[in-house]
Amino acid sequence: MKITKTIRNVGVIDRLTDLFEGQYLIPDGIRYNSYLIEDEKIAVIDTVDERFSDEWLENLDNALEGRTPDYLVVQHMEPDHSGSIAVFKEKYKDALIVSSAKAYAMMKNFYGIIPSPGWLTVKEGDTLSLGLHVLRFIGAPMVHWPEVIVTYDSFDKVLFSADGFGAFGTGTAEEMWDGEARRYYIGIVGKYGVPVSNLLKKASGLDISVIAPLHGPVLTENLSHYLS
Repeated sequence: MKITKTIRNVGVIDRLTDLFEGQYLIPDGIRYNSYLIEDEKIAVIDTVDERFSDEWLENLDNALEGRTPDYLVVQHMEPDHSGSIAVFKEKYKDALIVSSAKAYAMMKNFYGIIPSPGWLTVKEGDTLSLGLHVLRFIGAPMVHWPEVIVTYDSFDKVLFSADGFGAFGTGTAEEMWDGEARRYYIGIVGKYGVPVSNLLKKASGLDISVIAPLHGPVLTENLSHYLS
């Protein structure tokens, strides 16, 4: 699914799960988004639940058309987004993983992945140039885990917002975003109101044309509505 000329969503749809996190009904399913940025260097933003690793890798292969990724940006270590890091690294051995220091500790604890010296640890304000696209990393601790970063692409003005702005459902046009996003926010993120407010303050200083969350639809129009 193309978002811009050089960014596409290579994620998958989960129609197998009845209760998200064992608590929240998702009769229409849920989308695990993963993004591919193609430039002089290629970056992948987050992976998907390990149950869908094969489908995700196939989506990635089809989009890459023979090229190989240079970077995997890990914004969030919750297993529905980090569950395919190991298979990605096994397939693309030369790709560098880019993440926060806390995320690296979680990779070792969750999956036995030991960071190598060549991997990139980033913090608030750090940037990574892919060519035309320059990624800026923004700390978002406790939105809604302590290791979270979000990523801003200054070229296409895309905010990759991790679990922020997420919604239940598969992200189709027929679904009502407001209700499912409100239900997702209240259940998953809402108890972390202060960190969310801090992140929104940071986002207010960015020129954003697209919000690309890890769940639900990519938001491209009337962004003031979603922000409010």
